[in-house]
Amino acid sequence: MTAVPPLEAGIRQRLAVLAPVSVELIDDSAMHAGHAGARQGGRHYRLRIVSKVFAGLDRLSRQRLVYEALGDLLNGTIHALSVQALPPEHFVEPDVSDRS
Repeated sequence: MTAVPPLEAGIRQRLAVLAPVSVELIDDSAMHAGHAGARQGGRHYRLRIVSKVFAGLDRLSRQRLVYEALGDLLNGTIHALSVQALPPEHFVEPDVSDRS
């Protein structure tokens, strides 16, 4: 088992207030090497989070809840964040058997 980097552990800890049933956090920072935000130490992430808290909310409202949970991490530590925030009824588990 690989250790979770401290920033990623901190992100997951802050997202816990949303009571997620699933969190997929992918660090895409290596793909942005040399980019201004990356040179200053900011990380690039993709996040898919599934929570009952998001039920009945539009996409923008769901994203706002994520941004509020992450708070000051978005002021430099996280330079870019792509968010897919879904209620459980809209989440379909990817079928890994279709991958070659």
